[in-house]
Amino acid sequence: MYEIGDIILSRRKALGLSQTELAEAMTLRGLPVTNQAVSKWENGATQPSARQFLALCELLEIEDVRGEFSFGAEGLFAGLDSRGRRMALDYVQLLRDSGRYDERRAEPVRRRMLPLYSLAVSAGTGQMLDGEDYEMVEVGAEVPEGAHFGVRIAGDSMEPRYHDGQTVWVRQQRSLMSGEIGIFLYDGSAYLKKLVARGEQMALHSLNPDYADILISPELPLRVLGKVVS
Repeated sequence: MYEIGDIILSRRKALGLSQTELAEAMTLRGLPVTNQAVSKWENGATQPSARQFLALCELLEIEDVRGEFSFGAEGLFAGLDSRGRRMALDYVQLLRDSGRYDERRAEPVRRRMLPLYSLAVSAGTGQMLDGEDYEMVEVGAEVPEGAHFGVRIAGDSMEPRYHDGQTVWVRQQRSLMSGEIGIFLYDGSAYLKKLVARGEQMALHSLNPDYADILISPELPLRVLGKVVS
């Protein structure tokens, strides 16, 4: 079983928060604490009160409290590490957002067929996206209406938002605004990246800070295949 302080420390660092920033966020929620109090929680000297604990779970984006703090070996996510629990929760949220499994929903779900490209688009070093290598798959409300095709991604450069092997759904369009995430063809490779401006030059940006931006050369055309909508 992990100590509460270990979880607070790990989640705070994962979100890029300092002890002072976490303390200020608690204070804004009507629970004034200092960064020294956060430090004491993390090193196990003290523990947050019940109200403070609930606020911490919200601020640190801990939805599965039982699983995150390993309260019992028979929990729903027993045996999963933090990434596995996050992926499971992401899927639960996807099911909720789709409305397909809402027992109150009476109208039938519209099914449709979309192409799913079987050659992974890269979220790392880059792979070709073959325009002919795909399969038609049946999808429902879990896929946004505006999606035209899906691709499987490879690599970890878009962690923590997108994971290796995940399928993303894309709306076909020829241009994107800076700050939008899409599928791109550049220098013979296909990428899942965020389009950003770097001065007078555009770049393909990875969410994982371990990866450097791919600067777009004016001599090599950048082709936009579409915008990621899932």
